Amino acid sequence: MAARAEPRSFWGRLEPESEEDLELVSGLVFFSVETAEHLLATHVSPPLDACTYMGLDSGARPVQLSLFFDILLCMARNVRREDFLVGRPPEMGQGDVDIAGYLYGARAELWRELRDQPLTVAYVPDGSYNYMTNSASEFLHSLTFPGAPGAQVVHSQVEERQLLGAGSSVVSCLLEGPVQLGPGSVLQHCHLRGPIHIGTGCFVSGLDVAQSEALHGLELHDLVLQGHHVQLHGARSRAFTLVGRLDSWEILALLPLTPSCGPCSPDCFLLFPQREGTGTYLNMSWSQFFQKTGIRDWDLWDPDMPPIERCLLSARLFPVLHPSRALGPQDMLWMLDPQEDGGKALRAWRASWRLSWEQLQPRLDRAATLASRRHLFFRQALHKARHVLEARQDLSLRPLIRAAVYEGCPGPLMATLDQVAAGGGDPGVAARALACVADVLGCMAEGQGGLRSGPAANPEWVRPFSYLECGDLARGVEALAEERDKWLSRPALLVRAARHYEGAGQILIRQAVMSAQHFVSSVPVELPAPGQWVVAECPARVDFSGGWSDTPPLAYELGGAVLGLAVRLNGRRPIGARARRIPEPELWLAVGPRQDKMATKIVCGSLDDLQDYCQPHAPGALLKAAFICAGIVSVHSKLSLSEQLLCAFGGGFELHTWSELPHGSGLGTSSILAGAALAALQRAAGRAVGTEALIHAVLHLEQLLTTGGGWQDQVGGLMPGIKVGRSRAQLPLKVEVEEITVPAGFVQKLNDHLLLVYTGKTRLARNLLQDVLRSWYARLPAVVQNAHNLVRHTEECAEAFRQGSLPLLGQCLTSYWEQKKLMAPGCEPLAVRRMMAVLAPHVHGQSLAGAGGGGFLYLLTKEPRQKEALEAVLAKTEGLGNYSIHLVEVDTQGLSLQLLGTETSA
Repeated sequence: MAARAEPRSFWGRLEPESEEDLELVSGLVFFSVETAEHLLATHVSPPLDACTYMGLDSGARPVQLSLFFDILLCMARNVRREDFLVGRPPEMGQGDVDIAGYLYGARAELWRELRDQPLTVAYVPDGSYNYMTNSASEFLHSLTFPGAPGAQVVHSQVEERQLLGAGSSVVSCLLEGPVQLGPGSVLQHCHLRGPIHIGTGCFVSGLDVAQSEALHGLELHDLVLQGHHVQLHGARSRAFTLVGRLDSWEILALLPLTPSCGPCSPDCFLLFPQREGTGTYLNMSWSQFFQKTGIRDWDLWDPDMPPIERCLLSARLFPVLHPSRALGPQDMLWMLDPQEDGGKALRAWRASWRLSWEQLQPRLDRAATLASRRHLFFRQALHKARHVLEARQDLSLRPLIRAAVYEGCPGPLMATLDQVAAGGGDPGVAARALACVADVLGCMAEGQGGLRSGPAANPEWVRPFSYLECGDLARGVEALAEERDKWLSRPALLVRAARHYEGAGQILIRQAVMSAQHFVSSVPVELPAPGQWVVAECPARVDFSGGWSDTPPLAYELGGAVLGLAVRLNGRRPIGARARRIPEPELWLAVGPRQDKMATKIVCGSLDDLQDYCQPHAPGALLKAAFICAGIVSVHSKLSLSEQLLCAFGGGFELHTWSELPHGSGLGTSSILAGAALAALQRAAGRAVGTEALIHAVLHLEQLLTTGGGWQDQVGGLMPGIKVGRSRAQLPLKVEVEEITVPAGFVQKLNDHLLLVYTGKTRLARNLLQDVLRSWYARLPAVVQNAHNLVRHTEECAEAFRQGSLPLLGQCLTSYWEQKKLMAPGCEPLAVRRMMAVLAPHVHGQSLAGAGGGGFLYLLTKEPRQKEALEAVLAKTEGLGNYSIHLVEVDTQGLSLQLLGTETSA
């Protein structure tokens, strides 16, 4: 409420002799809800009801109350009731006895109602007042930041920011090409195309690209150039004004009452018009202006106007209508440097209908001005959106999307996004543009129409999807837009269209991830005998830091880094696959436990049986995708399935996969299982594939399967021990793995302190994944910052492992869990939160595995071998559900292959 005012003279009053600043009350008052309710309750209580129209309309005598000296004063400390009731506001005269009595009753009611409400004052250190005057210099000062190292750019798109001077300001502008702006100058609501040079001390506003040419070749200094929308007898037109920054707009001057009045008599002043000849225009005296331009005083003022009234405000300087052409800034700018044109510019100026500033003000078309500024705002916003996407900047377009939708302008924005998606040929840029279109559609639904996450396989969208699958980006985007126009009529259709745009983006992500095939290779080896089993076994994985950064598109747009551990549960490697050749030209699939009798069995005798390989929930879809990814069969071949198998292998294959982990465990089961299946199949087909090649092959397989996902699971489960996987911000997507060396004996120490707790809650990561990708493509600042932190903290976690410090690792886990929750809000179920709170005193750190939402919780306990102790702790806690605690140890082998009892290296 209180601010410090800088001492200054005003209307002839002198500055205080003291150098200390004055403390003033700003007039801003905030009422809490409770206080506001108490105050509002008084409007029906006499005599306070007379302060409102309800009391006046009831015939009550009017009462005037002061906000500060009545309402706030009764709440102030050190104010006695007696003093408050008899006090007089400064504006009340001494003789207003009746009013004083009436005011006494009003104050008594205020005291009764508001006395117990607390009152505080917020003091603003180094605050100051800006007194707005007619001075252009003070106006510029209020819009700029003198001494700032750079320019202030707000709601603007500037192609060459390096040309903006320090302390300058650009607001709601679109600047194309070289537009130079000097220090301390301001551009507002302009669309300019360079080359343009605006020097120091200038204010330019309301110019469109059509007027840019008038500024070419000029260098403006200390000038105010404005374009205006005006209405002349109902017709709309444009007018332009030009004045100097130092020009005086005041009509009145301060003169002493008598010559004897000195500076110590600040009240002895009278107001007089300025003396003739003391005014200026374009920072020069009127006589200099007349001499320079050839303009005469009769051009500006009527002959009968007294000389003392002739000033800048009344001078008819500004053309508003020319008899034969549209007006432009050049109709004013010629005055700066009159050319030897035979007086052509002067004659054109004289031929125009001109108005003074006083006459122009009532004719300003404010509705047209606001409409023009609105149009310019969205024009620059569309340029900004294009630049942000094409330059791959980490700036969020969500505010622009909301503004476009709320202002009823989603069409031009979606058209611009279509152009960006179709024009660049970059699948990463195109995918983000399509995700932005999905955000526009979702925003148009205004929170109705159902969940954003959901299926995207409506037959009406097959045609545009097929173009994208074939790599025809331009036709695909065009077909998407055509289909989109049919889905805009109601919220439910808008949301479904948004889902399909996200589905289109997934196709482009899939194509980008497919680039990992560059790093998949195999070596021919001896073909196993028919019936000979090849068995692959793998540990599970636990992620200690960096998860989500491995997820496409983050993995190749930001670059990923994940630290993971290969682990055995209760001494067992829980994931595996086995494959063998069979004489029948068929594919026999089995999914389930190791025992054949309990497995679900599927026989594929034709290519039609494989067509659902891309539907993750179809029976045996992962195994079918493994055969296709391994190159054993092709669903697009002209040969039948039996012909392909007989020709290449002399028969078919049997493939059996299993996992001892519950569904949705968060321990990377599906990706590790895909790696095991590929390893067993390739070896059964007479090929040896390295583990790093398998990591990239699993990326390929999961894209075929359309489940997406990153690379951390297969890195964690196929590679042994403790390691960091990394991918760079580039395509093709390549994953590199570094094994982390730990102090001697630390692995055993880690085994003694690491436990897994199955929470009993199934992890549902698909919607989490869609939500994270949506936030990433929107480049929400919190998500972008968190993603960078994930990568950085992975390197810190790796250092904690190298040091062998359990407390540091516990801190890493705690930070990591907070990062996961920021990345995917809602990944912490209530029962899990309760369980973690109970366990917190006993652990260095803890986190849910994988994306969160359920599955396994892993703990780093403060004391070794705490399984039984923690089981006792959890047993005393109600509402935790069907949980279980498991021993876990670091696996130092990784993927292993066994051929008919003969163990071979992967």
